[in-house]
Amino acid sequence: MSSPSPRPSRPQVYRHFHRIAWLAVVLTFGVIVFGAFVRLSDAGLSCPDWPTCYGRAAWPQAAQEVSDHAASAIRPFETHKAWREQVHRHLAASLGVLVLVLALLAARRRRYGIAQVLGASALVGAAIPLYMQGHIVAALSVAALGEGLLLVAALRWSNVDLARAGALTLAVVIFQALLGKWTVTMLLKPVIVMGHLLGGMLTFSLLTWMAWRATHLPIVLADATALRRWVIAAIAVLAVQIALGGWVSANYAALACGAGGWTTAQPHYMDFPRCVGQWWPPSDFSEGFVLWRGVGADYEGGVLDGASRIAIQMAHRLFAVVAAAMLLLVSWRGLRTPGLRGWAVVLGLLTCAQVLLGVLNVKLSLPLWVAVMHNGGAALLLFVLVSLLARLRRPD
Repeated sequence: MSSPSPRPSRPQVYRHFHRIAWLAVVLTFGVIVFGAFVRLSDAGLSCPDWPTCYGRAAWPQAAQEVSDHAASAIRPFETHKAWREQVHRHLAASLGVLVLVLALLAARRRRYGIAQVLGASALVGAAIPLYMQGHIVAALSVAALGEGLLLVAALRWSNVDLARAGALTLAVVIFQALLGKWTVTMLLKPVIVMGHLLGGMLTFSLLTWMAWRATHLPIVLADATALRRWVIAAIAVLAVQIALGGWVSANYAALACGAGGWTTAQPHYMDFPRCVGQWWPPSDFSEGFVLWRGVGADYEGGVLDGASRIAIQMAHRLFAVVAAAMLLLVSWRGLRTPGLRGWAVVLGLLTCAQVLLGVLNVKLSLPLWVAVMHNGGAALLLFVLVSLLARLRRPD
């Protein structure tokens, strides 16, 4: 039951910190959804160089403009796709600036805090021209040093002013940028693509947590400790399901259960809840879940056979039952707790909508709008759970 005890003390942060943090949360959600649009519309390799697009800060308007650029030998220019990839990069860069501002504000009262954050950021920034000039090992070394400085700061600083969370979030965003680069340079390698998705969700979670803590609207309940354990368990289960969904997408296994099995052409119709007309079709889990397959191969369109893709699709479907049951259980637990009923209703509705979108993905042969909404639905579920984790507090 709710407690009349005073609310926990407010974090010692800059007075507009929460506004900047909420802006970063909204922008991160947009980056996640737009990134899903880029990936699912097969535009992930439309700018084969990084961080430019055929040598341009924006993107070319016609193939004639880039005919003499080295990237043209890697992949032909496609006007209708290149803008998607480069806009996504610019949105992600804008998010990086916001996270840097948050990290500086959070560290401003720490001894040498601002210098440490700026120094780490300068090292990472210096790594970009080194990479563009072909000094790959030097660029990675300099970037790793910058990451190390942020991680050391996150370990040393407390979180009373959100300094630890700010430094950690900046480190995650920087590593996320590296994953974005490797997504292109390693030609959509599945483990990199999945990691990039998980990195985006982790960034979204950290910013959501910081925004709520800075806003200081705790939900004070006597049994908050037990509820937080349920929420943490639900976040862990949802993270596994998001990773499986990323693995499905990265290996082009979403259409694996079409009638007659996987073919390079779109199946005549998709099978659900069965797969290729069977409840348990022939599948190869050992091959489907090999995380590392070396470098050099072009993974656009996928490289696995039908049985391996079916195994990935079936794993995602089966664990979806576990994830939905866990989320609905947390929703039911919240409905029985005064002060959490609104959140519980939202969690339950989002869970049901996410299951429906997953089924529609299969039955309608992966329409782009449904697939993008399915990615956005996962982020919204994560938002609800992380919000509860950030706000639930025991009485002082």
